[in-house]
Amino acid sequence: MSNRQRIYRTHALILRRRDYSDADRILTVFTPGLGKLELIAKGVRKTTSRKAGHLELFTHASLLVAQARTWDIITEAVTVESFRHLREDLDHISRAGYICELLDAFTEAEDENQPLWDLALLALRVLDGAADYDPQLLLRWFELHLLSLTGFQPELFHCLGCGEALEPVTNFLSLQEGGVYCPRCGQSRPDCEAVPPDVLKILRHLQRQPWAEVQRLKVRPSLLRQVENILYRYLLTVLERQLRSVEFLRRLQQSRPAPPPAPQASHG
Repeated sequence: MSNRQRIYRTHALILRRRDYSDADRILTVFTPGLGKLELIAKGVRKTTSRKAGHLELFTHASLLVAQARTWDIITEAVTVESFRHLREDLDHISRAGYICELLDAFTEAEDENQPLWDLALLALRVLDGAADYDPQLLLRWFELHLLSLTGFQPELFHCLGCGEALEPVTNFLSLQEGGVYCPRCGQSRPDCEAVPPDVLKILRHLQRQPWAEVQRLKVRPSLLRQVENILYRYLLTVLERQLRSVEFLRRLQQSRPAPPPAPQASHG
């Protein structure tokens, strides 16, 4: 606690919340300078509370917080960004929930990570905007950059075995080892699976490019599903548990009629 004053101000993203006592709420928030925090908002469930509207899920708020023994107390909250437009779309709400669940799962208290804060805000701002982009591509890009910023970046450019640069052929992915083996090193490994060259190409592009470059990509849905499948299983391997919001996203997708087939554009 030595890095905080008795009363401190911080920006925060509201990741999760649970009711406590008669009118209070415990909030899990992610901050740029203090990592993940659990804070208490006293009386926030009363109809007269002025703070309630500023402490909704996914809100970017400016908080004034007082140190206390169990949970630090939110004494003042002001909305910086409400992401109002994404809240009008059930798909975007579920995607924002997924982003926040990943942040919650991959961050710790007192663990400053300004680049991760910037990444999360960018992803939510994209969801909140009206630009022409593929939201599935956004989530895959977010996953890979979150993995990089939290120390779990998969090795996609050099063979885990011999260290040689990977060629554009069918290579071999190991989720447990967190990377890819060349055909010579990976073929005989029981923990590896074949990864087609075009799937690896997309994974590599998403991992090393900023969103401004990635958003223009046109990827065949079948390829994007393969990328999603690999990243989802890798996230589960790292976390060693299921992600609740993924099941909700999948149920949403399954409940909708299939879209017309997309033109077979290349991914560049």
